[in-house]
Amino acid sequence: MDKIKEKLSLLPMLPGCYLMKNKDGNIIYIGKAKKLKNRVSSYFRGTHTGKTARLVSEIADFEYITVGSEVESLILEINLIKEHNPKYNVLLKDDKSYPYIELTDEKVPRLKVVRVLTRKKNQKHLYGPYPNVTAARNVVNLLNRMYPIRKCNTYQSKPCLYYHIHQCLGYCTNDVPSEQVEAMRSDIIKFLKGDHSLISAKIKKEIDSYSANLEFEKALELKKMLDYINITLTHQQVETKDNVDRDVFGYYQDKGYLSIQVFFIRGAKIVERHSKIIPVLDEVGSELTSYIASFYHNILTPKEILVPDVVDASLLETYLETSVNIPQKGDKHKLVTLACDNAKIALDENFELIKRDEAKTSDANDELKNLLGLTKLDRIEIFDNAHLFGTYNVSGMVVFINGKPAKNEYRKYKISVDQNDDYGTMREVIYRRYFRVLKDNLTRPDLILVDGGLGQINVAKEVVDSLGLNILVAGLAKDDHHATNKLLTHDKEYDIDRKTNLFYLLERMQDEVHEFTINYHKQIRSKGSLASILDNVEGIGSKRKKELLKKYRSITKIKEASIDELTLLLPHQVAISLHDYLSSYEQEKNDDTII
Repeated sequence: MDKIKEKLSLLPMLPGCYLMKNKDGNIIYIGKAKKLKNRVSSYFRGTHTGKTARLVSEIADFEYITVGSEVESLILEINLIKEHNPKYNVLLKDDKSYPYIELTDEKVPRLKVVRVLTRKKNQKHLYGPYPNVTAARNVVNLLNRMYPIRKCNTYQSKPCLYYHIHQCLGYCTNDVPSEQVEAMRSDIIKFLKGDHSLISAKIKKEIDSYSANLEFEKALELKKMLDYINITLTHQQVETKDNVDRDVFGYYQDKGYLSIQVFFIRGAKIVERHSKIIPVLDEVGSELTSYIASFYHNILTPKEILVPDVVDASLLETYLETSVNIPQKGDKHKLVTLACDNAKIALDENFELIKRDEAKTSDANDELKNLLGLTKLDRIEIFDNAHLFGTYNVSGMVVFINGKPAKNEYRKYKISVDQNDDYGTMREVIYRRYFRVLKDNLTRPDLILVDGGLGQINVAKEVVDSLGLNILVAGLAKDDHHATNKLLTHDKEYDIDRKTNLFYLLERMQDEVHEFTINYHKQIRSKGSLASILDNVEGIGSKRKKELLKKYRSITKIKEASIDELTLLLPHQVAISLHDYLSSYEQEKNDDTII
């Protein structure tokens, strides 16, 4: 604290970013400030609760970077968070990119579903966002069904199937008037901007025609399309006097959490909404301003953004290069109020679930850290192995960060050991993983968990020690009923109460790695050819294998054959061995009783 107090006294009253570090020198939180001295000092004054208290308890040092303006500090904050991914920052974490529909700017346009990865992307031909990719694809399929625009990516030498089913005009070989193409383009744009009247009228006309010709199945198909437009695409009308595309942000703060609600308004309709609840670690206005700035990393900026009065609108307007307003009255003010009301409802409804989730994740993670006497437990890597009679050996690794699975960090391993050797498999996968960690300077875990007893722990520890890594290795042992009941290290045993959140976390880790590894094992097995399976049966060489493949073609047909039938191609004992092996293989495949 003496060191921190000395550094606090030297902080300037300038805009910039601050980087909080733990005692290992790892960056755990990044924030921005108009005046660095005031903001950073606030963390070390008074009392804090919730996530802020936890953050402050881990701060052992900090750094800061001064910049020339608030806009520069906002840009720097977002870039630093992307680079360092601190554990306490939620900006740019878990927020999805929404699907849009693109009407390509070509002589004959095509419709595509795309995800926008940058706010700088040309918005002229993009329409959305849509609630999910299925909704976007349904709209594309609907428009492709109603308008014979181009479907293929490249022009063909002759008309394709779409031409013959009257969903394309054969642009590759036919000279279609540009006026006809432009008329279709115009209708499609109107639809994508929210005017569904033209297509609805067109569908109704076709329904009447099919009904008159007693083609009721086709009429029913079109009726479903019309219902989709009326129910799914006709959203709540909002009270605005224009059709400007705008996003509306609202917020609500309580109990250490900030609830954020976003309405996407397109064509005077709320077409989608986005909800996010995050712990408050900064001033609410600063937190919300930073969140909105980072939000448009994956979402297109509309012509106007409406925000509540705690937000720095001028800062966002400069950064996002679009109109950002704080309405004081009228219809726009009502929209912001509505968004704030929905933010409150979301927090009220989800608060207990959030607290329960924290108890089962971060709190349980802290309990595990204390139990094992670790100073830090941010990252856990868990391993499991699977094989079938010593063949198709694989391993899986899953990663939990702060008590939650980090699925983009999962890894699969094909094992070279082609025998029933759990220790050999463990030795290989641990060596491959942590040699790579050292070689590529990857993030090191604070704990390695193996799904096994003391033997697997000792093998893994031996490899980790040989690489000069100081990482604790533990294992999850099972009782006679195959239920997890102990946490082991090389020199200690820990009984875990089954009713605690720690047990829930350990069991979840074990289930996650087991399911991940088994699914990979199934993929590998499904790719194994019949020939490779026959290689596993003693007495079947290349000649006999060819004869079996020629006659039976598949595992199922060989399995259905009797031993007497197999004896026509094989010696009696080899036929018995093949029959027994395939019976065991199918039982293993159906029951998932993989070792």
